[in-house]
Amino acid sequence: MKITDTHAHLYMNDFNEDIDFVIQKALNQGIHRFFIPSIDYSDIPNILKLEKKYPNICYAMIGLHPNRVFPDNLEKKLNSIEKWLWKHSFISVGEIGMDLYSENKFVSEQEYAFQIQIKWAKKKKLPIVIHCRKAFDHIFNILSKESSIKGVFHCFSGTLDQAKKIIDFGMKIGIGGMITFKNNHISQFLHKISLDHLVLETDSPYLSPHPFRGKRNEPKNLRIILKKLSQIYSTSEEKIADIIHLNVENLFF
Repeated sequence: MKITDTHAHLYMNDFNEDIDFVIQKALNQGIHRFFIPSIDYSDIPNILKLEKKYPNICYAMIGLHPNRVFPDNLEKKLNSIEKWLWKHSFISVGEIGMDLYSENKFVSEQEYAFQIQIKWAKKKKLPIVIHCRKAFDHIFNILSKESSIKGVFHCFSGTLDQAKKIIDFGMKIGIGGMITFKNNHISQFLHKISLDHLVLETDSPYLSPHPFRGKRNEPKNLRIILKKLSQIYSTSEEKIADIIHLNVENLFF
């Protein structure tokens, strides 16, 4: 099986002591690639170090996360990211988007940062990786005004109707550890969505699947998510892995 973790923050301090071991454990489990999204421009050098150390295994993404959008230094951050984008080859622009979970703060700034990064992705002909938390309507409104854009709704947490709308936009749905949580709502309707629209992710070090919830997440745990998908779709892990591998190839390469 060829399995890609399409979203893993392997440059974070959580992995400072054992990143090589973490990667090797995942490789031993058949997870052969890791796509690494930035949150802020300061992450990029460390992401590129991993990409250089693990060529054709670690792939760098670039983007400004909505939770790092603040009015006082927004232009500085965006300018730094744009410079990096044009001097290095990235696999995607992400993670970008909107987050209105705790409070509707800096909404206009988040929208602006999201829109300008979409514009960059289109110029570079790259997919985008969208962070969407309590912001589906805002993001759908922005995407409805765009064309020729592809990408992933990372860490999908919406409804079946929202999933269908994502598919209508021609985008993929990122499935992670949440589908293993007790009483999670996504696993109740996921079987109604074709596997052709899914990609796999861990969001390491966050969102560990059951039974490791609350502990540091690692790419090797993608096998737990794959097993859960096999149960949901009543299909072998190998067949699901093959379909999703093709999804990743078509989207990112």
